[in-house]
Amino acid sequence: MRVICVLVLVAACGDDAGTGDAVMIDAAPMGLDAASDAEAPDASPVPLCERAGLLFCEDFEALALGPAASDAWTTESANGVLTIDEEHARGARGLKISTTGNGRGRLQVAGLTPPGNSLWGSAHVWVDAFPMAPDYAHYTLVELAGTGNATLLRPIGGQYIPSFAAGDPAGSFWGVGSDGGPTGDWTSWKKTVPSEGGRWLCLEFRIDGATDSIDVYIDSVLKPELSVTRTEHGGNAVDFVFPMIDRAWFGWWLYQANPTPNGFDVWLDDLALGPNRVGCE
Repeated sequence: MRVICVLVLVAACGDDAGTGDAVMIDAAPMGLDAASDAEAPDASPVPLCERAGLLFCEDFEALALGPAASDAWTTESANGVLTIDEEHARGARGLKISTTGNGRGRLQVAGLTPPGNSLWGSAHVWVDAFPMAPDYAHYTLVELAGTGNATLLRPIGGQYIPSFAAGDPAGSFWGVGSDGGPTGDWTSWKKTVPSEGGRWLCLEFRIDGATDSIDVYIDSVLKPELSVTRTEHGGNAVDFVFPMIDRAWFGWWLYQANPTPNGFDVWLDDLALGPNRVGCE
């Protein structure tokens, strides 16, 4: 089983209406040449969590079935339960998060020291169903935070967006976001990247501390429309500046009350964080 690390820092999030008109970004990851070795995933045959140099890795295989607990991370929840189970594990075991309403359940990784305030993260995620109400229902699966700046980084998350006109379907869509700091609360969702439930997704993200930019890959494919930079991040005119990252969260948090459905089941597996791209397979 591979470990895909996903940071999930979650803070109370407002009823932001998202920004579906953010500027498109070049296909090459921010701060990297398209042919850079840093973009190529690690093809090592060594099991993920045995690879050298990772900042964090968890495949849940060594943990007992039942309430989620580990010496490597802590848990936090409200109207949510975290358990180690076998139902949708990619190996023998995975992490299941069940919430009701605008509940949350996540694991926290502390003490991170990413070189150059930059890192790659990956996680395999199974969400039974994404929200279908209320309008602009906002969810986060990975979040990071740190010192020197109150900004929260949300590389993996999205929103339920209503239909604006005939032929423009409503749905839940992925979007990089943030909260706190000078830019406040925003999610740069894109209707070209729907959040798909009912199957495993490999979600990767690159955090570039040199340029304050984020790139997202889904099932190994770069989604350039989800890239954000210091100055291009959902139409907000204020510069988007990273904190000095030292902690991350992986899990599920839906911020709005009375959603449809009223409960959410999410599985995480093969979580990893490191200075280089881990990849999906």
